[in-house]
Amino acid sequence: MININLIDDSGLKQTLQATEGQSLMQVAVSAGVRGIVGECGGSAMCATCHVYVDDAFTDQLPPPLETELEMLECTASERRPNSRLSCQIKLTVAQEGLVVRLPERQQ
Repeated sequence: MININLIDDSGLKQTLQATEGQSLMQVAVSAGVRGIVGECGGSAMCATCHVYVDDAFTDQLPPPLETELEMLECTASERRPNSRLSCQIKLTVAQEGLVVRLPERQQ
């Protein structure tokens, strides 16, 4: 299992367990995390699973594809250099302890 740490906009931390190969969005939606909507189901066609990846982990993720970069232009909350769509983050054991922050709003 891979431990993932989500911090909401109020600072509340929640640790979730994931299986390698799952997307961060799948894990969050399955756990009922408020702040991750995932309207498109993970096909990078919306921006309702926007997260901010902690700087300590940005180098552990593959760079975003063009489709993800395009959708990041549509986020409801501020886009930052560490913004990603959680549906495009496929979890691996190398990302143990991953920390992401949830934006103030998704829609």
